[in-house]
Amino acid sequence: MDVVETKNEGLVRDYKVTVAADDIEKRVDERLAEVGKTVRIPGFRPGKVPLKVLKQRFGGSVMGEVLEATVQDTSRDVMTDHGLRPAGQPKIEIVSFDEGKDLEFDLSIEILPEIGDLGLAGIELERIKVVPTDAEIDDAIARIVQQNRETKAIETPRPVEKGDVVVIDFEGKIDDIAFEGGAGTGIRLEVGSDQFIPGFEDQLVGAEIGKQLDVKVSFPDDYNVDDLAGKEAVFDCTVQEIHEGVDVAVDDEFAKSLGMEDLGTLKVAVSEQLGQEYNRLTRERTKRQLLDKLAEGHDFDVPPRMADDEFDQIWKQIEQAKEQDQLDEEDKSKSDDELQSTYREIAARRVRLGLILSHVGESNELTVSQEEVNRAIMEQARQMPGQEQMVIDFYRDNPQASASLQAPIFEDKVVDFILELATVTEREMSPEELNKEIEAETAAADAKSSDKKPAKKKAAAKKAPAKKDAADKKPAAKKAAAKKPAAKKPAAKKPAAKKDDAKGKDA
Repeated sequence: MDVVETKNEGLVRDYKVTVAADDIEKRVDERLAEVGKTVRIPGFRPGKVPLKVLKQRFGGSVMGEVLEATVQDTSRDVMTDHGLRPAGQPKIEIVSFDEGKDLEFDLSIEILPEIGDLGLAGIELERIKVVPTDAEIDDAIARIVQQNRETKAIETPRPVEKGDVVVIDFEGKIDDIAFEGGAGTGIRLEVGSDQFIPGFEDQLVGAEIGKQLDVKVSFPDDYNVDDLAGKEAVFDCTVQEIHEGVDVAVDDEFAKSLGMEDLGTLKVAVSEQLGQEYNRLTRERTKRQLLDKLAEGHDFDVPPRMADDEFDQIWKQIEQAKEQDQLDEEDKSKSDDELQSTYREIAARRVRLGLILSHVGESNELTVSQEEVNRAIMEQARQMPGQEQMVIDFYRDNPQASASLQAPIFEDKVVDFILELATVTEREMSPEELNKEIEAETAAADAKSSDKKPAKKKAAAKKAPAKKDAADKKPAAKKAAAKKPAAKKPAAKKPAAKKDDAKGKDA
């Protein structure tokens, strides 16, 4: 094998590789000898077929197989001999080959940058601790009361009112044809809880026991079942029972019914739960600070094709947002050239941060266990009450979807590892103070973004493109979920799931 380096610029290495014709012929003969051990040809015993006959019968097909293997083997040898760490699959282009002649091909390799010491111990960060207010705790307990309230069947017949719990039978049809997952019998539903398809519950108001009614709805365009998304449907519904709520006193007895010692213990538990919700929010804030510092402190070249691939993904989202008129307001006045310039910077930053986090994880032997992936699958299942087994089966039957869950787990483990090394100070504030600070940061970022870089926003600002930032979401006690008229299919996550940072750029 003869190797000549033709380019050595930045992170790109190009080579012209020549494999001698004798080497190719030797490889073909060895492969034909393997084939000859098992092939059956009339007139010859297995393993005794002459090489000449094998070449006549199988030479053409074996040659293609040998060439492919030769290119792979020699490419790998080039990378090993030159001590290269490829950033992805090398680009290979066959220059020339004819039977009995040398094989020549061009090999282009993008290598990973040398990152070196990141100085993680010198990073200074702030962690916000939010203390729930008494009013929030009371509101959360009120929601718990609503979720756990007892109901009783009405004694005097009357139409359904908002807030009633009804027991219904239903069957959904599209164009008079019933669809899978669209029927239910004896389903309990609180009218006005927004647990069913938008518009469904409103039409139950005024219904009477035993009388059939047609509920007409439109499935959302982004509904997770493709066959139903955007479709008009009619549900044949019959209300079998109407229940009204029974007032519940919020006292020690109520707390005991939930397994608590008394009302004070319940309030402490609720406060801790709200605190955990806020901690998840503020952790993302701290994480964004960390990503900003890593990006600002380490400016190295990234593999061009990796940056191009990342940009292509972003640009597809931008074009989709433009088609749906969901582009950020500040981006609407920009030309495509301006937008592409901005989002190429974002793509490079995402790749750079990804390489940094990957470097930290690999250097410190951080891995994701199957048990952690299984826990992530169960968490996905818990988010779809009544359809847990469907979610589990989905990930079990789709190894790629299951593997994609490893990326965010790995990222979180790396972030946690860095936070252990960094100097992190804690500051306590109320939810109102946090919201004011987020608004101030957003206003400052908006003012700054009026220059040349519209994508640089913080905290509650929109992500690129057109997604809500986690900081916009205020923790609240979860509503009790109920079975919906049609099953939703869990969406597979991207193999490299990423979260936006404070500047609208992914890690």
